[in-house]
This record gives sequence, structure tokens and C-alpha cells, in this order.
Amino acid sequence: MDEEYDVIVLGTGLKLFKRFKAAGSPPESMGRGRDWNVDLIPKFLMANGQLVKMLLYTEVTRYLDFKVVEGSFVYKAGKIHKVPSTETEALASDLMGMFEKRRFRKFLMFVVGFDEHDPKTNHGIEPKKTTMREVYKKFDLGQDVIDFTGHALALYRTDDYLDQPCRDAINRIKLYSESLARYSKSPYLYPLYGLGELPQGFARLSAIYGGTYMLNKSVDEIVFEKGHVVGVKSEGETARCKQLICDPSYVPSKVKKVGKVIRVICILSHPIKNTNDCNSCQIIIPQMQVNRKSDIYVCIMSFAHNVAAEGKYIAIVSTTVETSSPEKEVQPALELLEPIDKSFVSISDLYQPTDDGKTSQIFISRSYDATTHFETTCDDIKSIYKRMTGTDFDFENMKRKQNDVFGDDA
Repeated sequence: MDEEYDVIVLGTGLKLFKRFKAAGSPPESMGRGRDWNVDLIPKFLMANGQLVKMLLYTEVTRYLDFKVVEGSFVYKAGKIHKVPSTETEALASDLMGMFEKRRFRKFLMFVVGFDEHDPKTNHGIEPKKTTMREVYKKFDLGQDVIDFTGHALALYRTDDYLDQPCRDAINRIKLYSESLARYSKSPYLYPLYGLGELPQGFARLSAIYGGTYMLNKSVDEIVFEKGHVVGVKSEGETARCKQLICDPSYVPSKVKKVGKVIRVICILSHPIKNTNDCNSCQIIIPQMQVNRKSDIYVCIMSFAHNVAAEGKYIAIVSTTVETSSPEKEVQPALELLEPIDKSFVSISDLYQPTDDGKTSQIFISRSYDATTHFETTCDDIKSIYKRMTGTDFDFENMKRKQNDVFGDDA
């Protein structure tokens, strides 16, 4: 270990079932322990999103198998409704009235054709000036449609986006539409055997390029010299480095608390009602539907993705904490999951770095938020990349040259 590296990345460690301090051992009805791969922070991948592009361009996909998530649903007036995935579904959906469907279709056609660099596609809308509230008004969309468009399609957690320039929101809706077009059932993908396959895939790729992985190594101390990180001490040895990447738990003096998130992992023996017996899906409960400031998310996976025993389902509820009674806040979501075999509650603080790393050369990620997709996480990755290198992250530059270390032919 007493060597020098360019960059050291500190991992989160392996988190086991025992962390919830559940009494006794799991009942036999749960099946074999090796049949379960429960993600403590579940997130789906947008089929045309940033993480999928990263995985494709780095060729980590050669080590992974994905399966499309079977459905996307939204909560309205106490019921679950399917987010339309085809024009036929949109026309049949009870999320909107007949006239609203026509207006919504016109809005979606505008979004799909939108190109911020081509004024002809903008219909008089200025992407960097016109607010999203004004865009909705232009297309005469009602509050219910605005609700599910902003939260189930654009995937905003709050309504703050309404009074901001519309470019980001339109691009988010466009991303949802493009991702949906790839697989038709939903815009989301999830790896077989769970998200633990992602770091495993990157570990294999890293090894090809000479990277070293050290498992079961405790971090005793981060070593500084003149305010600059120079290494990590573990079990009496020091691995020296020029730069260090870590999460907030390693450097509490360089982060600030910005909130809390509650997650409830639920083990079920049945699919969710009113989801057409989907083996996997996402349900979004928009904040206005339950008088909140932020949305509630429900992520459902099952044996179909090799993350649970045969006939078992994992539903994970998450949201940003707003009161002193977090478990009451997620009750509307838990009611959708009944009956629940077993549930595990975790409440975590959310942190963001106060140090940009330019002097210390420690680059700290943000805590994972309550969302059930990787887009905000990818934004954080790009931020860290820019702080480390001084240049913007460019997907095109990630594309592997044809005759690379794998020996691919042109």
C-alpha cells in the first residue's frame, strides 16, 4: 500500500442487512440470503440519460446486463395512474379530459421538436428568459397536467422550476420522451442483480487501465501537508496521492448539512395494486397531491431483476424530510404498498461540500438525494470533474478510439 497514486477514491464500504439491527434472523419465507440484492439507495437509469452515456462511452456496459423497468406511474386524487407511454395510452388516460389531451399533445409535439439553437422550433419562446409557468400558460395546460408533467416527466422534486427559465425543464421532458422511445414500456433501466453491479463494472475497467482496488481497508486518517491532501493512512500504512475523491462522511469539517431524507425499504409478497401486476415500476406522488413541498418516490423491483427471492418484491419509498415526524410524511406511499411483510426505515442527513477542492485537492460528492434516477448524481460527477481538471466534462471526448487497449478494429 505504501505507493503513490494520482487519485484515490474512498468508497462507502459494504452495508449489510445487520445495519438495521433487526431482531432475530430472516424467516424462511424470505428464501435464501443469496437471492437478495437490496439497494439501500435505489435509483433507476434514464435510458437516454447521462449515466447510460457514461457507461456506453467507457464500455462498462460489457460487464453489465440491464432490464427495462416495466412501468411509470403517478399519484392523483388518491389513485395510481399510468404515465402514458404511447399516443394511444395518452388518449385513453384518465389523467386528463378530452380537450386537455389535445392541448397536451400539442405541447409534447413542441417539446420533441424543440432545439434551443434553432429559433424556428421555439414558437416565440425564449429558452433562457421565458419561464416554464409562461410556457404552460401558452399551451393552456391545467394544474393537474402541469403537476404530472413537471414531476412525472421532468422529474422535478418541487415547483421551484416554474419561475425559472424554461430551457432546463423542456430538455428534461425531452429526455424522458427520448428515453421512453427506446423501450416503450418506461424510460427507465435497472441492472440485473442491482446497482452493486455498477462499481463492479468500473472496477474491472479500472483494472485494465492499471487501477488498484483495496477491499476491507479502513480509513484511519486523511494526511495533509500545508493544507493539501497528500495521502490516506490505513492500518499503519500510507497510500500517497495527488488528489482525493470521497463522500461527506470522510470529511465532516468540509461539508454542511442541507436537509434530511427518509427511505423505507419494504419487502412484499405481491405486486402493487393498479399497476397491471408490474414486476418493476416507479410511482411518483407529486407534492401538491399530498400538501407537501417535495415529491414522494416509490421504486419497485423484484425477482425479475434478480434482486429478490422468487415471488418477492422490494418497494423503497423516499422523500426529503419536511417535518419532525418523517415516517408520517411517507404514509400515503406506504398505504399503496399494503400488505407489507417487513419494513426497514432509515433517515439520513443530506450534506454538500463547503470546500471546492481547488486548494486542498479533496473533491467531495454530495449526499444522494431522494430522487429515483441518476441525473442529479451525474450532475454532481460533472461538477467534481470540472473542479479536478479545470475543464467541462464532454461526453464526445469519452468515446473510445477505435483501436484502443481492447484491440477493437475500425
